Amino acid sequence: MSKHARATRASVDVWRAADRLMLQVTDDGRGGADAAAGSGLAGLTERLDAVDGVLVVDSPQGGPTRITAELPWRG
Repeated sequence: MSKHARATRASVDVWRAADRLMLQVTDDGRGGADAAAGSGLAGLTERLDAVDGVLVVDSPQGGPTRITAELPWRG
């Protein structure tokens, strides 16, 4: 993360919301991450799609970046 985002801090949160498993990674980097730009985030989007999941990237220029993965809870 620090290599591309120049982040100095990051956090990871995991929780369950109804029938979904939620994971959120937030950093204080420079922002500008784009899942549509052929990055590793595009591959994560494809993998989540394959299991009925969703990847949401919120990364305005200047930061911060927040990436949320939502997966079905199969318990």
